Formats: sequence, C-alpha cells, structure tokens
Amino acid sequence: MEITPEIVSRIKQLDEKYQAMGQDMVSYLDGLIHMDYLKYWDYVHTDTLLSLQNPRTNFPDEKIFIMYHQITELFFKLCIHEFEQIAAEDKITLPFLVNKINRIVRYFDGLVTTYDIMVDGMDKEQFLKFRMALLPASGFQSAQYRMIELHSTDMANLINKDYVSKNPGIRDASVTDKYEHIYWKAGATELATGRKTLTLKQFEEKYKDEFVRLAESCVKGNVYAKVRTLPAADQKNPELIKLLRELDANVNVNWCLMHYKSAVRYLQGDPDIIAATGGTNWQKYLPPRFQRVIFYPELWTEEEKAEWGKTWVKKIVPNVV
Repeated sequence: MEITPEIVSRIKQLDEKYQAMGQDMVSYLDGLIHMDYLKYWDYVHTDTLLSLQNPRTNFPDEKIFIMYHQITELFFKLCIHEFEQIAAEDKITLPFLVNKINRIVRYFDGLVTTYDIMVDGMDKEQFLKFRMALLPASGFQSAQYRMIELHSTDMANLINKDYVSKNPGIRDASVTDKYEHIYWKAGATELATGRKTLTLKQFEEKYKDEFVRLAESCVKGNVYAKVRTLPAADQKNPELIKLLRELDANVNVNWCLMHYKSAVRYLQGDPDIIAATGGTNWQKYLPPRFQRVIFYPELWTEEEKAEWGKTWVKKIVPNVV
C-alpha cells in the first residue's frame, strides 16, 4: 500500500495530539493494530438491551407494557441530554436555543404520537390482572419526567396552585420550601385518607435529595431563565415562541392526556372507579385542567390558560366532571 500524503498528514496530526497529552503515539498505534473491529451489536449493546424485559407475570402483554415504558425513559433521556446542554451554555444565543428546544419538541412529538402503540396493543383483561403484580410501582415514579419539568421552567410554576393562591409568598421561598409544595405530590395521596401513598414515600426516599439539588442548579439554568437572558428582540422571536408553546403543550397537556386516555380505557369503572397502580388519584391528577401546570404563562392568553386541556378531555370523556 502506498503511503500517500493524506496518510502522512493524518499521522502527523495524531503525533501532535498525543504529544500534547504527553503520550507515545506508537503505543497507541500498537493498540490499534490489535484492536478488534467494532460490531453494531456490541456498540448498541443489543443483547443487554433485549434482556431487560423481565415480566412479573405470565401474561404476554406485560412485555408490551414494560418495553413501551423503557422506550419512554430513553426518550426522556434524550430530552434531558438537550436540557443539560442548555443549562451548561454560559452565553445562550437564539439559534442555539431554538435548535435545542426543537429537538426536545420532536422527542415529545414522537412520544405523544406513538403512545397508542401501548394503549391499543394490550388486552384489557390481561392488563387489569398483571397490574396487580406491579404494586406499589407506578409511572408516577418516573424521575426523569420530574427532571424535565425542573429543566423547563422556574420552580415557582410547579407549585400546587391551591397552595399558591393561599400562600403567594411561596413563589419567592427557597427551593427546599417550594419542593415541599410541588404540584405532583397531590397526585400520590391515598384516595380515602389523603395521606402519602407508599408509591410517593418510595419515590421521595430515592429521589428527593437529587430533585432538590437539580432544582438548585436549575435556578439559573432552566429554559425559562435562559430565555430571559436573551436580548429583548430575541425573546419575542416567533419561532422561539412557537417552540416554547409546543414544548409546554406537549409536556403539560398532550402527554398527560395520553395517559388519561389510557387510564379511562383501562381503569374507568361503571359504577366503581378503579384506583391507578400505586393508589394514585388519576382522575384528579392526570387531567391538565386540574393541575394547570404551565411552564411559560406569559406565552398564553388568559382564555387559553383557563381552557388548559379542557377541550381534549371533554372530547374523549364527555361525562367527566
């Protein structure tokens, strides 16, 4: 084989790289000689990935339930990958922010449009049986979803609305105090007593400290804060506003309502209402019109905020309270 000028050039670049690190290039070339070729299944860890579905029952459709939730967590990880880059960027520019938020919106678009794969893909009778073997675990315990919320907006926008109305000063309180009144805790209370469910107790025991640390780091690093560091003209950019509204609607309306649609199909009883896995109060927690979590309130009209999620719920479940 002829040693072309291109090969010589690459060798020189490699030599410069390793010299800068105080390393011996020849040793690395020896390693390259003995290294095996990379294979797709090793790079993606296919065998490991496909071994992670471990049903707790013999009902076939439980595998569908597991796999779709694993897919969801991978999409959440893609979102957090982008959020972390936004948080780490000291000098945010409009093109950078638009690019990153557009990616996150696409990830959530994928989640929302594919959710029916699971909803329509499971036999109801199987689900209602195998779900009892999953107690007290619940999709409520997705830590990455909570991280997405903290990355998206000021924590003041995640406080329980009833508490804020009676204690407006909480919006200026410490992160720790705000966490104690974060909205989603109300969704994991016992239906009869209002006490914390085991689902919530487990969740907080594992993740509370991590959530508080993340919230502290997101005070200046969340998307809401980063947008406000842009020049005034960039903050009003139509494309940016459109993407922020899409992110807001996808996370706080569309994604929640897909879960609500699923819960109605599988858990709605007549006349009895079946509690969600883990005892979460899904009828009061899942519909966005009750929580009314809005990441970017300034981007929505008063009418839009008042109707937050109502139209969709009435269309799917016309007799809902």
